[in-house]
Amino acid sequence: MYQSLAWQITIVLVLLLLALFAFVVSQSQSREEYGPIKDKSARIRLIAFALIFAIVAPLVGFSLTSLPYSAPANRQGEPQIIDVTGGQWYWIFSSTETTVGTPVEFHVAAADVNHGFGLYDTSMTLVAQTQSMPEYTNVLHYTFTSPGTYQVLCMEYCGLAHHGMVMEFTVNPRTTGGVQ
Repeated sequence: MYQSLAWQITIVLVLLLLALFAFVVSQSQSREEYGPIKDKSARIRLIAFALIFAIVAPLVGFSLTSLPYSAPANRQGEPQIIDVTGGQWYWIFSSTETTVGTPVEFHVAAADVNHGFGLYDTSMTLVAQTQSMPEYTNVLHYTFTSPGTYQVLCMEYCGLAHHGMVMEFTVNPRTTGGVQ
């Protein structure tokens, strides 16, 4: 849904930008000295800039809220720390399972080249991501809300067997008093 909305907004903004360029080109034949802000074309530019900023700034802010980037949420309890290393063409995890509701901190690094650490839920929807880089550790915070087998895929082309760089991660249901 958001992708089609973003596409439609992009098309409208590109068309507006093309119209603005066409206007500038059509006015480029006449030579005039620049005047103070009272000049009609300067006022039009100022109004156009203000309108574009007033429309684009809230759209960018709204669209960035649903990106699958990590932000530590208000956590209850200590997170489970899972060290992850990406290499050509494998993932190494210190643990490959957790429990629903447990905050997890993935400490993600690379042994060789850059990799993209993409965490996909059971319907193959991207739920969280970060970069896996040599000599640097990115920290990804995520709390799983649904049990199942999640997939970790490399999101950055890293060589010949990039397509096979897949790891499964299990999220177990929360148990209460021995009953699921």
